[in-house]
Amino acid sequence: MSKYSQISDYLVRFLDNEVRKTGIQKVVVGLSGGLDSAVVAVLAQKAFGDDLLCVKMPSHYSSQSSLDDADALCQKFSLRSETCSVAPMIEAYEKANPDMDNLRKGNFSARMRMATLFDISARESALVLGTSNKSELMLGYGTLYGDLASAINPIGDLYKSEVFELARYLGVNDSIIDKPPSADLWDGQSDEADLGYTYAQLDAAMKLYVDERLSRDEIVARGIDAKMLDMIIKRIFRNHFKRKMPVIAKLTSRTLGHDFNYPRDITL
Repeated sequence: MSKYSQISDYLVRFLDNEVRKTGIQKVVVGLSGGLDSAVVAVLAQKAFGDDLLCVKMPSHYSSQSSLDDADALCQKFSLRSETCSVAPMIEAYEKANPDMDNLRKGNFSARMRMATLFDISARESALVLGTSNKSELMLGYGTLYGDLASAINPIGDLYKSEVFELARYLGVNDSIIDKPPSADLWDGQSDEADLGYTYAQLDAAMKLYVDERLSRDEIVARGIDAKMLDMIIKRIFRNHFKRKMPVIAKLTSRTLGHDFNYPRDITL
């Protein structure tokens, strides 16, 4: 059995187990036309079939190719889907705040999408599946309470370069795999342009620093660009708060997150 065959089988079982033990039977995924959401959608379809709902949430910044790719994926894998445009909400807020820069626009768009997705999940009595990969989570390349929000995330321990390989194994459309990664947060936005390096370069360094726990000097000695590595290390530590629940000030003998730590799936 190949590496990605094993990973796929495990993640399908993971999704089925983690969702159903909550007593909930359905899931929703925000489908952007990008790689990560496509992989999560295909995995979820294997686990839940028609109990999966894919939600396409285009804005006025969304490219037509992304919409076409999302539609093609739904057709190829028989994914149940609906479209809910977030453009009116974003445009109304931008009109009231004409001084917004691209970062504010991107963060607001991500949060409007997630607010919409969680409302649809309430309508459907479903859980929201996350689509953030390990590269994004480690670098803090995501919006708190936006695209980083979810109930369960099946791909958060896979680097972006590994998500590409899993996508190929799963048969995700070539048009999705081959295009430059972008969240369509503003006109011409590109993940790798924002980060300044390709995911292949970033992942090679993070695997050494995060997984193998090598020192900075040891990693540089292996030929990794020092400037890029320093950027990665800085981002990992600067954005750690995005990977944690909000810190609660301890005032009593039993405080959430300190010494009141029941397992997530505890039952009576």
